Amino acid sequence: MNFMIIENDLELVKKYDSIGVDRIFIDLEILGKKERQGHLDTVISEHSIEDIKKIKPHLNNSKLLVRINPINMNSRLEIDTCIGYGADIIMLPMFKTKKEVETFISFVNKRAKVCLLIETTQALCRIDDILEVNGIDEIHIGLNDLHLAMNLDFMFELLSGGIVDYLSNKIKNKNIPFGFGGIATLDSGMISGEMVLKEHIRLDSSIVILSRAFKNVAAEDFAKFEKEFLKLKLRLEELKKDKNIDFISNIKEIKKAVKKIVESKGN
Repeated sequence: MNFMIIENDLELVKKYDSIGVDRIFIDLEILGKKERQGHLDTVISEHSIEDIKKIKPHLNNSKLLVRINPINMNSRLEIDTCIGYGADIIMLPMFKTKKEVETFISFVNKRAKVCLLIETTQALCRIDDILEVNGIDEIHIGLNDLHLAMNLDFMFELLSGGIVDYLSNKIKNKNIPFGFGGIATLDSGMISGEMVLKEHIRLDSSIVILSRAFKNVAAEDFAKFEKEFLKLKLRLEELKKDKNIDFISNIKEIKKAVKKIVESKGN
């Protein structure tokens, strides 16, 4: 499992790198984000393209993933600069068409790995055509923006309602590594990290973002963050070896928890 964390604070990045966080995630996406999320309790990044150059020399273990802006007239320059500064993986958000994916992959031109972030209803509906494009290294299913695009009340409705299953099956059929959403610490979160981790195992996911709540632990007490992160990794290894996980009961519990959260929002 590749654990990612969104961070541009150099001192925290060094600590994450030292304890084995697999990827440092620089978030450059700003185009359209305030319009989509400005009214919500979400974090809109203030990362800079210069953060890549600042952070890359200090990474000894972690890879550097950079989420760029959606395809636009400046995409080639943005991608060239990211790669020139040392990005290992470039992530494309908010794409809607096969053509955008082809353009993105041609701009990267095998100089870095490419990761597609599926988070629009158009990409969901056109997934078969998109998966025909050559050169996709990995895919992440973005639960936050995709649930907003579908006018849902809670991002994990996409998991409890089968959309993540639908996408993951199609992606696995193409032998493309994938992941979805974020994860809290094992015992916290609106849907506990333990339950989410079991779903990653059931679906053969290999990528997840350490959630904002998980990250906030680091800001308050890094020793506690390290303890929770190592517990998560250890639990993952235990679950992968466990042939008796009751995945059916786990998804039932997730469905029950999601239903309660949605009903609390008045729906």
